[in-house]
Amino acid sequence: MDHYLELVRRAKRGNADAFASLYQEIYEDLYRFAVYTLKNTVDAQDAVSETVTDAFASIQSLRADEAFKGWIFRILSNKCKKKLKEYADRNDVWSEELAGQLAAPDTMADAAELLQVRMLFWELQPLDRMIIAMHLFAGYTGREIAGLLHMNENTVRSRESRALKNMRDKL
Repeated sequence: MDHYLELVRRAKRGNADAFASLYQEIYEDLYRFAVYTLKNTVDAQDAVSETVTDAFASIQSLRADEAFKGWIFRILSNKCKKKLKEYADRNDVWSEELAGQLAAPDTMADAAELLQVRMLFWELQPLDRMIIAMHLFAGYTGREIAGLLHMNENTVRSRESRALKNMRDKL
């Protein structure tokens, strides 16, 4: 933890290598969150790229060094929300390309179930999808998600619970 905080401090002083080290530690989580939220690998890469650029440019504004991960995920979350609003205007459909880029299952039955789970996930309302992605893929607690999304913690928990139950019922 001390090494992590030292990297944050150095990055705040403008050290690009320190920022790159921090980025390397969380890139996969950022990308996974963006892919599952946006359903599009290219848009996910763009959102992560924009997030990293904005974070590096404004890291001096980070108040608490230990809050770096939450801070950068908040930036990504806002980028994803903006992109989801654009999607609503365009009515994008699920991409077959994504199925081949995510982890391959062991059997055909597993593949069918995995595909069905992903499709059900993408049928969720964008906010519910974001809540589940933040919890399952980025590891945030209900309280943290509530803070990041400016929502009541109980609302976050109930939306997540209802969305997961809805998915289970359709399986």
